[in-house]
Amino acid sequence: MDSKNEYAILTSHLTKKYGNFTAVDDLDLKVKKGEIYGLLGPNGAGKTTTIKMLSNIIKPSSGDATVFGGKIPEADIAAKIGYMPQETGVYLGLTVEQNLKFYGRIFGLASKDIERRTDELLKFVDLTDWKYEMAENLSGGMKHRISLACTLLHQPQLLFLDEPTVGVDPELRVSFWDYFENLREKGVTILITTHYMDEARRCDRIGFMKHGHLIAEGEPLELLKNSGMDSLEDAFLEYSKREGKVVT
Repeated sequence: MDSKNEYAILTSHLTKKYGNFTAVDDLDLKVKKGEIYGLLGPNGAGKTTTIKMLSNIIKPSSGDATVFGGKIPEADIAAKIGYMPQETGVYLGLTVEQNLKFYGRIFGLASKDIERRTDELLKFVDLTDWKYEMAENLSGGMKHRISLACTLLHQPQLLFLDEPTVGVDPELRVSFWDYFENLREKGVTILITTHYMDEARRCDRIGFMKHGHLIAEGEPLELLKNSGMDSLEDAFLEYSKREGKVVT
């Protein structure tokens, strides 16, 4: 029997409605501590809405959700979370370095830790040479990289990453995923959305979402085997046709 203590995220009948439209529908989700869990599905499937509810950006219409056994926005829990939105979360009127230092102060980090983490993360996202450049002058992909660096600044134990590698070149995407796997080895839990199927294969488990609910979940190879398909794209289409129980 599963123990609740092994999960970083637990939801029960989590639902979000906007008028007559149901964005997330009766979602039961379990994400284990120290795993990379990928939410995959088309635009409008409910992935971003799910992450926003779990991050306390928006309130659910009904249902329950806990993070590390508590409910957001409890201060001790919120401090453990890093959230990177799909939209670029940077201040255009600040330089790259100023953005990180600003977030560092919001997170309550000591000045010396802000300096150290800023240098580490700018190197990681390959923006050291752009340290003093105004964010408004950078490309969309570079702004996205600043946003990721800001999310990682306070070394959260749980990361919500919504399309973190959009606009990033393939070589840097690989290095990002190497870093994510290194974080997992250190016990960090990651809930990530992605459209890249090569990235999805690097997740420990995947949840396919459609119309606001899970249609299948499991390890990538398990999902391929149970669907009889060779690619995750085809596997998603196959599970979409079945309209049955969630596969685990």
